[in-house]
Amino acid sequence: MRSEQHKGNWAMDMEHWDWVPGVGAISLLEYGTAAGAEKVTGYLLLWVKRNQAKAEGALVINSLAPYALFPELYRLTGDPWFLSKAQDVAGWILGSAPRTREGALEHTVTEAAEFPEQMWADTVYMAVLFLARLAGLSGDRRLAEAALHETLLHLRLLQDPETGLLFHGWNSRAGDHMSAARWARANAWVVLSVPEIVALTGRIAAVPEELYSRYRKLVSALRLVQGAGGLWHTVLDRPDYYLETSASAGIACGFFKAVRVGLLEDSFLGSAVKALEGILPLIRADGEVEGVSGGTPVMPSVEAYNAVQRYPALYGQGLVMQLLTEAMTQQQLDSIDSI
Repeated sequence: MRSEQHKGNWAMDMEHWDWVPGVGAISLLEYGTAAGAEKVTGYLLLWVKRNQAKAEGALVINSLAPYALFPELYRLTGDPWFLSKAQDVAGWILGSAPRTREGALEHTVTEAAEFPEQMWADTVYMAVLFLARLAGLSGDRRLAEAALHETLLHLRLLQDPETGLLFHGWNSRAGDHMSAARWARANAWVVLSVPEIVALTGRIAAVPEELYSRYRKLVSALRLVQGAGGLWHTVLDRPDYYLETSASAGIACGFFKAVRVGLLEDSFLGSAVKALEGILPLIRADGEVEGVSGGTPVMPSVEAYNAVQRYPALYGQGLVMQLLTEAMTQQQLDSIDSI
């Protein structure tokens, strides 16, 4: 798995099995489901078929993102392969995946790099969301409890007690947050994932009150550092750093979702709409989304985050697509309420 090569432009290459095309594919499925676009579902079925051989091999956290499609693809097609493969992957997560000394999933990647006993916020979206979706499909209480426990562990270990924002990562060996950057996209992965995780698992298992309270503390902190134009800075508490589109889209989409499922009050819609208005001018006529920062491990310093280059990326395209899809859904709900 680690030696699998992508084709051409890594950030815009759908033809490999990793988190980048995974976020793009998840986003397409959300749009296709909301819009009733069977053509999109058909594309994704063909995409999985073309790339499923690349999914075979050593499992790592970042290669799990595409599996978040499988519960819905199983529901749509009835193909038992989707369910069987999803159950195998969930078994690896629960039984074999490397963990930190606190019991949290260690963040592992497809590249030839290791981050022993490091926990990254990215994992909540790349792996825990999949567990919650499979739990929602199967009604498996063990999966639901695992998804909730993992989410809460990430919030506990990453949340800054002073600001309420999340640090990018945690190093269990050193007992610190490494560069201690409150990186925007790290916060976005969690803000975006939690509403769906809670909605899916809350029907099967009890959601800890601590998870609710930490999430509310996080989103309240994010509203305080939102830029005047609606976007968030790539390091949240550094207003002198550049504004970043993918994180802003993920955070705003999370706000929309959290309001829709009853996790947040309607007042958060104002922040989400403000971000949407700031993002729309960054979508070019050809659909390319501008202002997206490149793939970012935990950087050696806070300053290094501001030096990450910006270029088109499937996760940027996808997060903006998710925001537009959720905004469309929210508008439809508002229309229904007004009747």
